[in-house]
Amino acid sequence: MFDLEEELRNLPDEPGVYIMHNSEDTVIYVGKAKILKNRVRQYFQKNSSHTPKVLAMVSNIAYFEYIVTDSETEALALECNLIKKYKPKYNILLKDDKHYPYIKVTVNEPYPKVMKVRKLQKDGAKYYGPYVSGITLKNTMELVQKLFKPPMCHRKFPDDIRKGRPCLNYHINNCFAPCTGRVSKEEYRQVYFNICRFLDGNHKALISELTEQMMRASDNMEFEKAADLRDKIRAVKDIEERQKIINTAKQDNRDVIALAREDSIAFCEVFFIRSGKVIGRESYKIDNTQHSSSEEIMTDFVKQFYQDSEYIPEEILTEYEIEDSEAIMEWLRGRKKKKVIISAPKRGDKLHMIEMVRKNADIALGNYKIKVMKEKEKNTLLDTMQELLRLEKRPMRIEAYDISNIQGADNVGAMVVFENGKSAKRKYRLFKIKSFEGADDYAAMREVIYRRFRHALDEEEQIKQGLMLRKEAKFLPLPDLILLDGGIGHLNTITELFEMMETDIPIFGMVKNDRHRTRGLVSKNGEIEISPASPVFKLVTHIQDEVHNAAISYHRKLHGKIESELDKINGIGEKRRKALLTTFKTIDKIKEATVSDLLSIKEMDAKSAQSVYNYFRRESDV
Repeated sequence: MFDLEEELRNLPDEPGVYIMHNSEDTVIYVGKAKILKNRVRQYFQKNSSHTPKVLAMVSNIAYFEYIVTDSETEALALECNLIKKYKPKYNILLKDDKHYPYIKVTVNEPYPKVMKVRKLQKDGAKYYGPYVSGITLKNTMELVQKLFKPPMCHRKFPDDIRKGRPCLNYHINNCFAPCTGRVSKEEYRQVYFNICRFLDGNHKALISELTEQMMRASDNMEFEKAADLRDKIRAVKDIEERQKIINTAKQDNRDVIALAREDSIAFCEVFFIRSGKVIGRESYKIDNTQHSSSEEIMTDFVKQFYQDSEYIPEEILTEYEIEDSEAIMEWLRGRKKKKVIISAPKRGDKLHMIEMVRKNADIALGNYKIKVMKEKEKNTLLDTMQELLRLEKRPMRIEAYDISNIQGADNVGAMVVFENGKSAKRKYRLFKIKSFEGADDYAAMREVIYRRFRHALDEEEQIKQGLMLRKEAKFLPLPDLILLDGGIGHLNTITELFEMMETDIPIFGMVKNDRHRTRGLVSKNGEIEISPASPVFKLVTHIQDEVHNAAISYHRKLHGKIESELDKINGIGEKRRKALLTTFKTIDKIKEATVSDLLSIKEMDAKSAQSVYNYFRRESDV
């Protein structure tokens, strides 16, 4: 039995970490203390200054344990590890766990390479970054390749020099091809030194050297080489975003952190500044912050953010003062093996930087609020739709169906999916009608929906047998609501099908007015009145337009293939092509037609009929 008073009396006068548990043995809070006795006792003293968060936490503590450490710095490191391990309810948690990539140039090797890496190592190589934007990294690597043409193959130098033929990159002038043996070791290394200059932002020296080489090439009448060097100089001059090397000998690399908060949500914005230039930024959303001070949020963010960070800058500027800043700086110094300064500037240029980052944090929070409002609007819309159509549950997944053909030819069906009131285009499905030919929209709609549900049943069976993962299914989950592009006839047809299949999913028809625009919905009990100004009417209109466009687009695609096939036949122009499709409906019927059948069409003559007949016979004989 845990005796609280006894345990509090026995707390040591030493630094360490304390771990709070609830009655279910779940860790609900982890903290560190310079003196365990003083810190832990504070929680259980009656104190009006306790925040609601502390009061709520203390009311859930069943027992606590502690770990004594040799120093406050050790306690801080242990606290961070335990928070990451247990993710306690009452700790502020940073969910983001990104490891940003770098560009690595292995100048420590006799024959260097340039590559993308995720980890920073003390191996003598040069590292550039971190690249917060994947697009920036991709563009930079592409620019390095375009300018300096380093090998991209897996050959090892010098072992693979003069072994085998140079690859395609050499022939398309995308590699300086050291494998040919025409490049000396010094020339090879010079290419990578130039790459480093480029990435280091030392463009003035690089441009000067390239200009000198260009002039020499021109004097030697090597005009092709001179033109190539000229293009490199232009490209270097045109670069707008220059990524900087992480150079631990300088003190101008810093991260700037600001905070925006409202209610239970906070956004920490981090700007990454390297060699005096902003190279990237990132926003981090933190939940359950309503009972924490801005200083507490900032402190917990800094500890968790730099716990696993591959790179720690020499200076960290924060909008709010960091609690236990001395201990945190000592902890970061131990990780970086170099002094790290954390400060909350009150004036000057550094304060202006904080204000700039704060504006971006406010924008991130504002964008999040807009997103939440849109989600609420969607839920309200679906709630209204549920009430209007008298559905048992909110229609989170809506499926709509439409049929398309031309005079019964090339029957196709389309299924579109709307989730949470928004189209889910990757989940659309298209069907080519197989069971019949000719114009029968009811039969076509019945076939499409039957096949859709048959596929769903097949997938359920495969999932049960362990042959498929649910996330791989293309026809699951089933919809909460089905809308058919058609009136009461379509509705009756699918209602009968569902009765046979013992499926109980609400179905409504989407009807149009005389101008072929959405008029509303129809149920088996008649048409449902929906105000044209209401969000529900607008959603139904959007769904009807979307499914109609999907069906029409698929039909045109298939019909276009048929027309393009007929276009290949000598003597068949647009007039005869239309006549053939109108008469025979499908390409298969045209293939089966005899010369006499073809001649029965008034637009065809003996020569054109024979051409069509021979074309498809020749094709089938191949």
